[in-house]
Amino acid sequence: MGEFIRFESDGPVRHIVLNAPQRLNALDRPMLAELAEAVRAVAADEEARALVVSGAGRAFCAGADVTSLFGDPTRPPAVIRDELKQVYASFLSIADLTIPTIAAVGGIAVGAGVNIAMACDMVVAGPKAKFAITFAEMGLHPGGGCSWFLTRRMGGHRALATLLDAERIDAEEAFRAGLVTRLVEDPVAEALAMAHSYAERDPGLVRDMKRAVRMAETADLATVLEFESWAQASSVNSPRFQEFLAEFAARKNKKE
Repeated sequence: MGEFIRFESDGPVRHIVLNAPQRLNALDRPMLAELAEAVRAVAADEEARALVVSGAGRAFCAGADVTSLFGDPTRPPAVIRDELKQVYASFLSIADLTIPTIAAVGGIAVGAGVNIAMACDMVVAGPKAKFAITFAEMGLHPGGGCSWFLTRRMGGHRALATLLDAERIDAEEAFRAGLVTRLVEDPVAEALAMAHSYAERDPGLVRDMKRAVRMAETADLATVLEFESWAQASSVNSPRFQEFLAEFAARKNKKE
């Protein structure tokens, strides 16, 4: 894919690897541009059924290279803001994908690196993973969706304390706090195994399940039930459910 992003395909599974291990995969503008290109490639790939995002070497992502990211700090905030929104879009586009996305975090994730992980639907962490949300320590407000991601996963009071304390959260605490979905010895292998498993399911079913879960995070029960009733009714004629019905009927007849 480029100098700083490695892009791999294995059947229906796509794998984006942040590939600047000599600097712990810290993000600069060229790397972010390559990341955005990789995500666009996944979005346009009709054969892609799941995505894994990981980091080469001993870190997931050491955050942003602040000199590259912010440029001249004396510029008006409105100018800096417009540039930052473009930067955010380079990795937040992961959250817009309709296929399941899984971050495999084996080492440290700092700042924007935490955001990239949380932009994925699920986070699989290894025992050496650490999530450093240290914006306040630098005198910098969080960006890139960090406040939203943390609040969604941890709740408002816990998210605010995490931000104000500039917390460094180890893998086990991240799992308990809801930042991490699974805690395993080899997060890349586990994430790829999950991705292949999900890729075997009907893509329309997976898409609608992802939509239903996201809807449930903000909508009321009636709204979710309205969507679920439509999605479930649409899945009744799927080949897999028809096969299940035949198997169920055969077992029932055997018992009778």
